[in-house]
Amino acid sequence: MEIRETPTAEAGMLIRRPVAEVFEAIVDPAITTKFWFTHGSDRLDSGKEVRWEWRMYDVSAPVTVGEIVRNEKIVMQWSDPPTTVIWTFTEMPGGTTFVEVRNFGFAGSPDEQVKQAIGSTDGFALVLAGAKAWLEQGLTLGLIGDRHPKRCGCSLAEPLRTAAFPAPPRDDGARD
Repeated sequence: MEIRETPTAEAGMLIRRPVAEVFEAIVDPAITTKFWFTHGSDRLDSGKEVRWEWRMYDVSAPVTVGEIVRNEKIVMQWSDPPTTVIWTFTEMPGGTTFVEVRNFGFAGSPDEQVKQAIGSTDGFALVLAGAKAWLEQGLTLGLIGDRHPKRCGCSLAEPLRTAAFPAPPRDDGARD
């Protein structure tokens, strides 16, 4: 398979909250744990490395922050091998915010890169939906934990190998 363009995961969501509040929800793990990962070692800040954990799956990911422009942009790298994630926050009328996430730099064969981009798009769409529910309504939907239910046997519950959706450990204790 030939790829004409490098695969990029893209997701976006209008969140009906002020840009400062939405931005803070991504940089502060005390808030982010309400809709994405279960533990973060520290706040995101330029040049800092933190670790995010998804304890329900027994996985974690190092996150290295390259750049932060308060209330506008976060550039970070994560995964192994590393990919780049760019969060863009656009202030909209009525005190709302449009959040866009782009994830690129996937490794592997063309098929593997496409699969990773699809999985990352899926993951970030759910992250943004969870953020919207938490920030607008105070609801914790549990979307990330429910994406890969144990022992489901469903084809859609199969891990997609992205850092946005870490693969749960297999029943035999080995990792994918």
